[in-house]
Amino acid sequence: MQTLIIPLLPELPRLLDASASDTSWAITATLLTAAVATPVFGRLGDMYGAKPMLIACALLLICGSVLAASTNTLLPLVVGRGLQGFGFPIIPLGISVLRACVPPERVGGAMGLMSASLGVGGALGLPLSAVIAQHYDWHTLFWFATGLGVAALPMFLFLVPHVPPRTRGRLDPVGAVLLAGGLVTLLLGISKGQSWGWLSAPTLASFGASLLIFLVFGWWELRVSSPTVDLRTTVKRPVLATNVASVAVAFGMFGFSLVAPQIMELPRETGYGLGQSMLATGLWLAPGGLAMMVTSPLAARIAAVRGPRFTFVIGALVIAVSYAAGIAFLAAPWQLMVLNVAVAGGVGFAYASMPALINAAVPISETAAANGINALSRSLGTSISSAAIGAILAGMTVSFAGAAVPSMAGFRTAMVVAAVVAALAAGLALLIPAATADVVAVAELADADGQRP
Repeated sequence: MQTLIIPLLPELPRLLDASASDTSWAITATLLTAAVATPVFGRLGDMYGAKPMLIACALLLICGSVLAASTNTLLPLVVGRGLQGFGFPIIPLGISVLRACVPPERVGGAMGLMSASLGVGGALGLPLSAVIAQHYDWHTLFWFATGLGVAALPMFLFLVPHVPPRTRGRLDPVGAVLLAGGLVTLLLGISKGQSWGWLSAPTLASFGASLLIFLVFGWWELRVSSPTVDLRTTVKRPVLATNVASVAVAFGMFGFSLVAPQIMELPRETGYGLGQSMLATGLWLAPGGLAMMVTSPLAARIAAVRGPRFTFVIGALVIAVSYAAGIAFLAAPWQLMVLNVAVAGGVGFAYASMPALINAAVPISETAAANGINALSRSLGTSISSAAIGAILAGMTVSFAGAAVPSMAGFRTAMVVAAVVAALAAGLALLIPAATADVVAVAELADADGQRP
């Protein structure tokens, strides 16, 4: 869902008769909903079992897809895309099912693959959606997403085993609303700061409101017995370092998904565009998904020997180096393909390490909620990436054929920002205590063939 409409990004302003900064919310809305829904559904999964929550996620995803497929205007599309964001909690809910049902010697590899499937789905979804958009009306993308949701529903109903609830408690609607409000105002300021002016009253008001709401959110979460986000668990050093580093890795993962397709599809007459069709763009970028599928189990094997902190750091460094190299290698489709494979490989290493690091620091009764918070961190990273990279590209433009298009300086600036953020992720991962990383490597990251380390 996160990359479903990326091939359409250059065309969305024309298709929806809206500005580029406004149409970027067709992506941001999905990630924003995911950021809020993930910890909420993780909590509900611990309280009522993962299976009914998986079914609810599929139903909401279907509703959003149908709405988006049935409109030609921006607001209903953004609402539909927001509902599609309810598909994101499927990953942490699935991880909680795996931890309860998979034999201990296989659970590490299985959780790594499940965690990385978010990135794999995004990487493979890009070329698939490009093929559909190239040959059919753009609404077909959302009918296709509807079909995926309908196909997943009976699998959740009949194939996913029932896992008894692991904890008691109540839902925290106030916390969920505060979390949503803080994220909306933060992302609004980031996405509109370029057009409003970074020091303008609306921009400063957005950031100020976000800060105030998050302060109230933190105060509230520490008072309630069943918080949306368990801040006491979150501030444990291994959990906090992993989650903050996850934000940075997710930022780096999503940034390339916004940069590469636009460079590929811009006309050659711009002097830097590569003039590729949506179909060709999708095919050039398809190997990224395969790279992530290969590196995820490889990361689990290496982590079983060296610890997941090691593989996380390696993954983040690969992402950073790839972006840094990409500043000078944007002149041909094959160069972007190589960069995409490298970034995806780094993401595969980092994503496969996250569940093990998180699960080592929390009791099994809080598995779904803790992984939900980690998925929230990733959703926050992709949301900020969408808003920030979108703002950079919308603010650094040149005129071509009577329209404003992102400039090469804008693309390079986006790459520099992503490289710095990924390097920051590597530094943050080093704050995870080595003892914790080593323990969880032995306990949970046994290889997928069932052999203990």
